[in-house]
Amino acid sequence: MRLYNTLSRTVEEFTTRDEGRVGMYVCGPTVQNVPHFGHARAAVVPDVLRRWLTHSGYEIFYVRNITDVEDKIIERAAQEQRVPAAVAETYTRIYEEQMARLGVLPPDVAPRATGHIIEMIGLIERLVEVGAAYEAGGDVFFSVRKFDTYGRLSGRNVDDLRAGARIEPTERKRDPLDFVLWKAAKPGEPSWASPWGRGRPGWHIECSAMAAKYLGTAFDIHAGGLDLIFPHHENEIAQSEAASGRRFARYWLHNGMVTLDEEKMSKSVGNVIGLGEALDRFGANVLRLFLLSAHYRSPVDFSEARLAEARAGFDRWAALLRATHGLPLPAAEPAVAAAARARFTEAMDDDLATPAAQAALFDLAREGNRALEQGDKEAAAGISATLRELTGLLGYTFDGGSHADDLVGPLVEELLRLRLEARERRDFATADAIRGRLGEIGVIVEDSPSGARWHLGGA
Repeated sequence: MRLYNTLSRTVEEFTTRDEGRVGMYVCGPTVQNVPHFGHARAAVVPDVLRRWLTHSGYEIFYVRNITDVEDKIIERAAQEQRVPAAVAETYTRIYEEQMARLGVLPPDVAPRATGHIIEMIGLIERLVEVGAAYEAGGDVFFSVRKFDTYGRLSGRNVDDLRAGARIEPTERKRDPLDFVLWKAAKPGEPSWASPWGRGRPGWHIECSAMAAKYLGTAFDIHAGGLDLIFPHHENEIAQSEAASGRRFARYWLHNGMVTLDEEKMSKSVGNVIGLGEALDRFGANVLRLFLLSAHYRSPVDFSEARLAEARAGFDRWAALLRATHGLPLPAAEPAVAAAARARFTEAMDDDLATPAAQAALFDLAREGNRALEQGDKEAAAGISATLRELTGLLGYTFDGGSHADDLVGPLVEELLRLRLEARERRDFATADAIRGRLGEIGVIVEDSPSGARWHLGGA
C-alpha cells in the first residue's frame, strides 16, 4: 500500500514500526458545540483507512482524542452559564452519537485531555529540563528556535514566520514564535496544580501527551484535517521530538476541507451545515458516498446537486442487492466481479483512491443489472455478493442502513406487490396507476425478467 505523507510531500510505500501492526492517532473534536458537516469528513477518511488496513491484514490500534479543556469550551460555558466540564460532556455525547449514526467505527481508545494532565505536566517538565521550554510568570512556553527543524511539516520558514509575528505588551514570550504549553490559572477557569502554579494545558501539548501514552514514539499514522498542519501538528512534532529525541509519527495523513460555496466550513465564520441535520436529510450512506467521491486530499464543496447524485448512486447499489436477494450463488465468483475486485484493490492501495474504487463498484452494479436482464440469476447474485462485500469495506450498510430502505422501502415493496397482483388479474389500469404515482414521488420502477426493480429518481 502507498500513502501520501505530508512530511515528505510524496506518496510513499507504507511500512510499519512493528510488523503487522499499525498505531494510528487521529485528532478528535474540541467539544464546544455540535458537530458540523466538515467534521464528518475528518472522521470518515481515517475510518475508511482503518477498515482497509484491517482488511489488508494489519492489526490496528486506533486512538482518537477528545479535547475537553480549551479556550473555546470556556467561552461556550460562559455563554451557556454552565461549568466547562458540563459543556464538554454534553457535546462529547452528541459527537459520539452522531459518529455512530455516520457509521464511523469507535476508536480503541478515546482519551480525554482532562484525564491526562499528569502526562502533560511530565512532558512539559521534560521540555524545561532539556532547555526547550521556559517558565514565565506561571505560563510555560516552548522555545521554537531551540528546535532546528521547526517548519518542515508545513513548509514554513522560521525567519519568515518571525517577521510576520508580533508580541502583545502583556505577553511574556521571549520570542513571538514561542507557543504556550501551560497557561497560568485565571479566575473562574478550570485549573490543576503544577510545578509552575495552578493552571491548565495548552492545546498542542494535549495531543502530544496522549499520543505518546498510548502509541509511544515513531508510531505509524497521525491523521487530521489540512487546517491542523499549522500550527497544531507542527507544534506537536516540535515538542514531542524535543522531549524524546526520537521521531514522533512516521506518516502524516491530512484530509481536505469541506467547503460551502468554496469557503471552508467553520463555526467562527458561520457557514456550517449541522451534521445531525445532514444525517436526518440524507442518511449516513449518502453522506459517506458524497465524501468518498472526491479524493481525501482534495477539497469537496457541499452541494445539494452532488448529494442528490450520491443518493441516486447509492440507490443503484441498493436496488441491485434487493433484486438479487435470495437468489442462489454461483460456485465461483463471476469473472467481471473478480476484475472489479482487482480494480477496487488497486485503487485503495494507491493512496486510498476512493473515487476510482467506487467507479469500479458502479461498473460492477451495471454488470449485475445486465446479468438480471439476460436472465442469468446466478451471475447476478455472485456480482451482488462481491458488491456487498466491497461496499462494506468502505463502511456502507444495506440492512437497515440504506436511506431509501429506511424511509420508503417497506411502503414501495408493498405497493409493488399490489401492482403485481393487479397485473396478474390483468387490471393494467391499476398497475399503471401505481407505477405512475410512485414516479410522481420520485420512485422509478423498472420491469425486468426477474421482476420489478425500483430506485429513487435520478439513478
